[in-house]
Amino acid sequence: MTEKEKMLSGKLYNAQDEELKRDFIKAKKLTRLYNATTEEEAEYRTELLIGLFKSSGNQIYIEPTFRCDYGCNIIIGDNFYANYDCIIIDVCNVRIGDNVFFGPRVGVFTAAHPIEAEIRNTNLEYGKPITIGNSVWVGANAVINPGVTIGDNVVIGSGSVVTKDIEDNVIAVGNPCKVLRAITLEDKRYLNFPSNQY
Repeated sequence: MTEKEKMLSGKLYNAQDEELKRDFIKAKKLTRLYNATTEEEAEYRTELLIGLFKSSGNQIYIEPTFRCDYGCNIIIGDNFYANYDCIIIDVCNVRIGDNVFFGPRVGVFTAAHPIEAEIRNTNLEYGKPITIGNSVWVGANAVINPGVTIGDNVVIGSGSVVTKDIEDNVIAVGNPCKVLRAITLEDKRYLNFPSNQY
């Protein structure tokens, strides 16, 4: 099993592996180029993201600056928006559904390190994949930790630290992030959303 295969399967791996270094350097180049673009270079930005990500849907917009480790382990659906200073540490797969929106400084971190110092000091590390469902809003400065699954139609409050799975159709907030309440029809009525829309 290669170090990359170990990494993607959640096993301890050596990040100094040559294949991983090549992927890492490619991601650094593409994100550097992306972060240097201007608002007039929309097509070029799209081209860079297509070259960076494992797969991506239509209508993806990421405000520079953006950072990731590899990029090739990120899968994004349609209609994705990330505000300033998004970081995705993708040592394992990060799957993001359709209609997902990130506030500023959202961090999505699949990387983990051994608790036991003797193992940690060998520079071995591991990761756990993250899945974010459809129609999810993640507020500013939220952190999504390794191994988390966030369901569909979820709002994650600003500053939350998501350490466990979050079910569908809820608002979740805090450190650690916990479900505050379900999302209901009253949330649409509160904003006088037209009744023919729901």
